[in-house]
Formats: sequence, structure tokens, C-alpha cells
Amino acid sequence: MLLTCVRRLIGSPRNPGNDPLAAGEPDSSRVLTRFFRVSCFRPSVRVVSVNSGPARSVPWKGMAVRTGIYKIPVADRVRVCRDGFDGDEQADPSAHGGADKAVYAYPSEHYGFWSRELARQDLTWGAFGENLTTEGLLESSVRVGDRFRVGTSILEVTKPRFPCYKLGIKFGREDIIPRFLHSGRSGFYLAVVAEGDVGPGDTIAFIPRAPSGRSIEEVVRERAEADEGE
Repeated sequence: MLLTCVRRLIGSPRNPGNDPLAAGEPDSSRVLTRFFRVSCFRPSVRVVSVNSGPARSVPWKGMAVRTGIYKIPVADRVRVCRDGFDGDEQADPSAHGGADKAVYAYPSEHYGFWSRELARQDLTWGAFGENLTTEGLLESSVRVGDRFRVGTSILEVTKPRFPCYKLGIKFGREDIIPRFLHSGRSGFYLAVVAEGDVGPGDTIAFIPRAPSGRSIEEVVRERAEADEGE
């Protein structure tokens, strides 16, 4: 059963010699600890929804601003390129997207909290502008530098999301910005290590490698504490 779990989560590359994961020898004890904590004992670690959309102009304080935060679920598989999802669009590449923020993932587990917190029963996948709505990956267990095989792509966690004013536009309330931060429910950005494609229902497999950095939860907590001290 253990071997089955390992094979299912890591996968078996057809040509290991060309596998981009093969660089470097990890510290086996710490990596195995991370492997079991992140993957093996979770009932499901998967993509719930793949979300994409074009940028659009929206009214804000008497003017029009462009935003790419409006994402909707797509049924087909989507190509994952170095700069993000094929067909997805970011309105301001200087602040969104790019190599370190090519893909944004948000846990589906947070939707119940926000439905209650905002008294909104109409939240659909992609509501927070995420490309991937996930199951089984929370900020407390995901670390900067973690790598995952998602569909046929390989993605690496880079940083949490600290949203700009456009999240307030999307929800029609500016107070969601500090509430989002202090809730600790930030989601996280991913860089594309290996291009591929992804679709709803795909398994998210943790890739054991050298020990990663701080958890997303820790980075967000530090930012929230600094915000309180200002």
C-alpha cells in the first residue's frame, strides 16, 4: 500500500534520465517526513477546478481600470506555459503573472469560510482569481520551494498572495483586503518548472526534494503582524 501511495504521488517518468526532477540529492530523512506529512495521509490532493479568463475593464472611483481577476471554470484541459495558463490574461504584468507568479492556487476548503464571513452563497470556483482551485493543500503544510506534479506539468511554490485593491473591486468591498490578509487564507503562487497541461480532477503529487523554506502560513503571519504594527 505504501509503495502504491509513493508511485501515485510521485509518478513514474517514462525516461528518468531526462526528468527535470532528478537534479540534486535530497536529504532523505527530512524529505520523507515532508512527503508523508504533505501527501500520503491526505484523503485527496487534487485539482478541483481550472479557472481562466480574459482581462476586462471595470469602473472604479470614477474611472475604468483593467483587471484579470475575473476567472471562470473551464471544462477542458489547459496548457500550462512558463508565464501562466494558455488563454488566461493578466491586465498588469508588472504586478501580476511573470515567472514567480505564473499560476495562482487557492484551497477549496476556504470557500465555506468566506461564504459565511461575507454572507455570500454565490461564490463559484475562481472567485478569488485563482487559476487552480485545490483540495488537500493548505497554507500550513505548503512551503516555499515545494514542488508538485500537477497533470503533466511541474509547479513550484514561490510565495503567498497579498492582493491589491482589485480584489476589493471584485467583491464590492474594500475591507476584504485586510480581512483576506489577517484570515491567513492567502493561497499561493507557483512558478512553472516544466510545462504541460492540467485539468479538473488531476492529482497533485508532492515531489520529494531538498528541504524547502518557510510555510506559506508563516510568511503570511509575519506580514499580518507587521501590518498590525504599522
